[in-house]
Amino acid sequence: MIVSTRGRYALRVMIDLAEHHSDDRIPLKDISSRQGISQKYMEAIMTLLSKNGFVDAIHGKGGGFKLNRSPEQYKVGEILRLTEGTLAPVACLQENAEDCDRASECRTLPMWAKLNSLVNDYLDSVTIADLMKKEN
Repeated sequence: MIVSTRGRYALRVMIDLAEHHSDDRIPLKDISSRQGISQKYMEAIMTLLSKNGFVDAIHGKGGGFKLNRSPEQYKVGEILRLTEGTLAPVACLQENAEDCDRASECRTLPMWAKLNSLVNDYLDSVTIADLMKKEN
């Protein structure tokens, strides 16, 4: 599994919004500047996060973005599944995958299923609040 820049940047944006939380919305240009991400790419990420209810957005003058939950309520797994589509290590474990003719005799399927479970369980145990903590 390789997480794309969209997934990595979405996590950075969510951490940035959490660290700069206020009652006002944060302008896209401020987040873009702090994170070193182009505004154009940032717009696509923010649109995805906004349309899926992860952030509140107001467009136009005085607009911007803010979290609509506390950082503890955002799981890394849900953000990555939104941006990446899947975290499954093999196609047959993706959501809505077609049934594999070999599944009943596949010697590797249990291993892939366990890896899938481990990855998803771990990423669902980490929150944006956890990522805000600076490790030494």
